[in-house]
Amino acid sequence: MAPLMPTIDCQVHAYERNSPKRPWAGFLQGPDEVTGDDMVAAMDGLGVDGALLISPFSLYRYDGSYILDVYAKHPGRFGLIKPFDPQSASVAEEIASWAKTPGVVGARIMLTAQPFEASDPGLNRILAAGSRAGIPVNVMCSGKLPLLRELARRNPDTQIVVDHLGLAQPFVPPPPPQPFADLPNVLSLAAFDNVAIKISGACTLSHQPFPYQDIWEPLSKIFDAFGFDRCMWGTDWTRAVKLLTFEQGVEAFRVTDQISDAERLTLMGGTLKRIYHWSPDPGA
Repeated sequence: MAPLMPTIDCQVHAYERNSPKRPWAGFLQGPDEVTGDDMVAAMDGLGVDGALLISPFSLYRYDGSYILDVYAKHPGRFGLIKPFDPQSASVAEEIASWAKTPGVVGARIMLTAQPFEASDPGLNRILAAGSRAGIPVNVMCSGKLPLLRELARRNPDTQIVVDHLGLAQPFVPPPPPQPFADLPNVLSLAAFDNVAIKISGACTLSHQPFPYQDIWEPLSKIFDAFGFDRCMWGTDWTRAVKLLTFEQGVEAFRVTDQISDAERLTLMGGTLKRIYHWSPDPGA
């Protein structure tokens, strides 16, 4: 019998090896490359039906061309998201064009890239353009949660998605001594109906081995505040390979008894389908 709900990872990155053809702008912790083919093979091995494929800012900045190449080869497996430059005078038009591109499901803001104020015209243009285009705006915002709270207040018609629990996450061991120290600021975002949250990379915050039992008490507070209909599971596994495997990031949420089967289906696919208006089609 087919599953009631597809399993969808809300955050993965694919990228080519650094080369003159497509040079890296910086560095991202992880394998030397994880191609679209590599990502599909990894997902197939674990029964993950699809994923949101995020163009990695650390490597490609605002260039989303590689994920478009991946989508052309695997059109049913990925929904596409790329970052946008708040300093671009034409950013609203860029988002409108991006939203019309096959496979696109969202845009991204990197609040961590530089200092910003809530009145920043570029940030607000991106958020308004996302609303007009009908696509969620994903926000990398660790350490910037009060700023995101004000942006959410100013843009109530925009579907905002908090990346990576809104918390700083390690790339290499060990995890921070108090990885959930900023949890009160995370929970405060639940007051805004237009804010959803990615439960991505959560296992990297654990001080315990698989299945990471110590993450569930703080995660339960997020589930209680936002409700499962605003929470989405994800792994971000390529940048986390020194902390855990892709399999561990998937199975930790499958084997836990801290959530019910119905909650698991919502968390691992159902919410994402609704918020992004997208579902994988492996037969495409």
